[in-house]
Amino acid sequence: MKPYATAAVLLLALGNLPAHALAAEAAPAGVLSLNAQASTEVPQDTVQITLFAEQQGSDPAAVSAALNQKAAQALKRATAQSDISVQTGNVSLYPTSDRNGRISSWRGRTELLLKSRDFAAASRLAGQLSDTMQVGGVSFSLSREAQRAAEGKLTAQAIAAFKEQAQANSHAFGYSGYTIREVRVGYSTPIMPHPFMMSAMAADKAAAPSVPLEGGKAQVTVNVSGSVQMVH
Repeated sequence: MKPYATAAVLLLALGNLPAHALAAEAAPAGVLSLNAQASTEVPQDTVQITLFAEQQGSDPAAVSAALNQKAAQALKRATAQSDISVQTGNVSLYPTSDRNGRISSWRGRTELLLKSRDFAAASRLAGQLSDTMQVGGVSFSLSREAQRAAEGKLTAQAIAAFKEQAQANSHAFGYSGYTIREVRVGYSTPIMPHPFMMSAMAADKAAAPSVPLEGGKAQVTVNVSGSVQMVH
């Protein structure tokens, strides 16, 4: 087939295509985009206490062995508490140098993490372990169960707010009602206060038994967004 004949066939084929294939489909009239949300503050029901032990010496193997022994002793005592979750945290071993840049000693640190919904039990255990490990930090969080319970209540509230907005706006624009085109339900990550931390200088053995445990609250939010078709 000659080139001009090919072009004629192509134009004929395009002429037979439906209009929406040649031009962008016009957006439907009476479409309204909406966004609604519901939020609440929920008491944080989980505490995590970071305990640590430090050791310094000239022999890195001896420093590491001493830290392992302290961690093992504390872990054995902590795991006896059935209502407290216990796990090892960060472990580090690094050299310190003198003014000439030569290694003068080795310093190590090991951590133990206590996690529980029983604040009093966690605080009590931290105090019992203060002869072996010091308190390095306390943080609070919202358990997944508490978060889901809050989200379940908020979802119904956010959906009701979305429907109320849709109905009110439809009437304001002179329509009698609406139908839902699309809708999305989103859950935001709970906003929690910053954890309370203690420096190695401040967290001495005398202060460790009296750890203040006040969980505060976390903000949980549910978003409902989408669009509706307003109808007469």
